[in-house]
Amino acid sequence: MRVAIDAMGGDFAPDEIVKGAIQAAKDYSEINLEIVLVGEKDKIVRALEQHGGKDLNIAVHHASEVIEMNEHPGVAIRKKKDASVVVATRLVAERVCDVVISAGSTGAAVAAALFILGRIPGIERPAIATPIPNLIGTTTVLLDSGANVDSKPKHLVQGAIMGSIYAEYVLNIPNPRVGLLNIGEEETKGNEQVLATYPLLKQLHTINFVGNVEGRDIPTGTVNVVVCDGFVGNIVLKVGEGLASMIMQLVKESIKASGFFTKIASMLVIPALKGLMKKLDDAEYGGAPLLGVKGGFIICHGSSKAKAVKNAIRVAYEFTEQKVVEHIRENIEEEEDIIIERE
Repeated sequence: MRVAIDAMGGDFAPDEIVKGAIQAAKDYSEINLEIVLVGEKDKIVRALEQHGGKDLNIAVHHASEVIEMNEHPGVAIRKKKDASVVVATRLVAERVCDVVISAGSTGAAVAAALFILGRIPGIERPAIATPIPNLIGTTTVLLDSGANVDSKPKHLVQGAIMGSIYAEYVLNIPNPRVGLLNIGEEETKGNEQVLATYPLLKQLHTINFVGNVEGRDIPTGTVNVVVCDGFVGNIVLKVGEGLASMIMQLVKESIKASGFFTKIASMLVIPALKGLMKKLDDAEYGGAPLLGVKGGFIICHGSSKAKAVKNAIRVAYEFTEQKVVEHIRENIEEEEDIIIERE
């Protein structure tokens, strides 16, 4: 499998992107994997030499332009034909590579996927599916977490189908439970959007829809897939990230400010705290797939470092190996009569 990586996207590109690619090439050596780093060739080659990746199965594909975070995504994609994310996506569209990874502008990534890869027939708007750790030791998939901020009921229905497929085939959750994010569990609660979506989800044959869920159900693992629009989902995600960071910071400060004996006792719980930090570290999950486009596209956090990039490559491999795009296409065709919203 060939993975195209936007080496110039992200806050720490290209250095951390290259380091992550090197780690993946070493740690996943049992996989028939080739990594293609796309971006400014001189900078990438220099980073490969600096971090000991010159002799690994890593290729470099030159791209002369970079889309910055403050640029308008649609305009930038059209104007910068040789931008790293555009070129990397084109490699997938031309079947040179199987999947693309980017930690650059999310808007540019979504625009590149839409314009270059195109949508799966029956999908009007793609969705970002973000894995969130829960209390029962599995993962809750939240989507959409930012690709589409103005969703209609049919878009949420399409998202539910795609999220269920991802949870089943990539996260290995049989018959995943799907919930619609709402302000209450009752079928009669919610705004016009969710009230119209609920009966459509009940009609689906290919998912295990269990009804409305509230925000507190996401970390408890009540359901495996939580569906909402990208505006709500992105806020939920950012609040969760901030809360996890705050909790760990408060624990550190409390230990630091405690007395001598408390500090000694805290040494006993350090292994447990490290395990907790690992579970809450978004770098462990690598990246979130953009579901609904005709090809694999993994979107990473803008602040991704080597560890996150390495794990994103693992996600990209699993996504491709499990033929997620093909499964989405099949299920969307099966539910075609339901997902076409009656205006």
